[in-house]
Amino acid sequence: MKEKGNLAYDKAFAFAKNMVNLYKKLTGEQREFVLSKQLLRSGTSIGANLAEAIGAFTKADFSYKISISYKECLETKYWLSLLHETNYLTENSFSKYYANADEIGKILFATLKTTKLKS
Repeated sequence: MKEKGNLAYDKAFAFAKNMVNLYKKLTGEQREFVLSKQLLRSGTSIGANLAEAIGAFTKADFSYKISISYKECLETKYWLSLLHETNYLTENSFSKYYANADEIGKILFATLKTTKLKS
């Protein structure tokens, strides 16, 4: 797995940028600081852990970092859902961000499955 040009990495990086911008909007316009901070942390952590996986020295380390990235993706979906259910995110925004997170999660899960099968 290499950085640029890697589908999962590229999508996770673009998603992280979206999460930074969403955080700015939530804190600036809606004055929501607690949930949005959690979302920022988990949403940007997906790509950060992928970057670490790319630099892994062993298959076990690679698999471990991918699993963390997957778990961060699940957490991000939780925060998106909570922000939506508490009326901080519109249906349209929620659907867009959730679908992106879900797509990244599916890629990560497939990578995890493949990695476990090869071990």
